[in-house]
Amino acid sequence: MADYEGYMQSEPSKTEDQFTKTVEDYTAAIPSTAFLGVAIGAMALSLALQATGQGKWGNFIAQWVPTWLIIGVYNKLVKLEGHDRADRGDAYSHH
Repeated sequence: MADYEGYMQSEPSKTEDQFTKTVEDYTAAIPSTAFLGVAIGAMALSLALQATGQGKWGNFIAQWVPTWLIIGVYNKLVKLEGHDRADRGDAYSHH
């Protein structure tokens, strides 16, 4: 139990790893509307597949819509917040 308590009291790492920074650099370069466009396109394609009797493919494509929307939200957050605040020199506030 002592190990667990010590773990809970230690501060989490304040910096992102290099892989995350690289992913953020690439996603920030893509316009946010691109992810929304892909999601809407997937909805339209899914509807077309459902209408033509290809329900399995329609369902498969439809399941990707929330994924693209979430990636778009991540993209927007990266653009608004940037990399880890410690990398920009901002101090973390502990209230």
